[in-house]
Amino acid sequence: MSEPKDLTKLFESQRSHLRAVAYRMLGSASEADDAVQEAWLRLNRSNTTEVDNLGGWLTTVVGRVCLDVLRSRRSRREETRDAEVVEPIADSKTDPEQEALLADSVGVALMVVLETLSPAERPCFDG
Repeated sequence: MSEPKDLTKLFESQRSHLRAVAYRMLGSASEADDAVQEAWLRLNRSNTTEVDNLGGWLTTVVGRVCLDVLRSRRSRREETRDAEVVEPIADSKTDPEQEALLADSVGVALMVVLETLSPAERPCFDG
């Protein structure tokens, strides 16, 4: 797995999952993108030859980056979520009609459930 092209392909295959995890934890698409970017940087700086499950490793990294962001928010006394209801991010591979149906049926309910979880519990809620 030491080839840069292989790492890039493997990372890109995990990008949408990583972004979804980060978004669920942070509630912000831009911060989720930043967390995924940080995971990419850490991947490039790390020796991953001993990593058997790159997807799990990357999910852990994204989770830890998000927890750091949430801790930083708390220390700066920032809001953890926008005052408005946060809309789920769209997956580019999903049919727009299916995405709308899914969002209508579970989007808001899921956000309510996630709001009840602590930041450390949110990565465990992987949908």
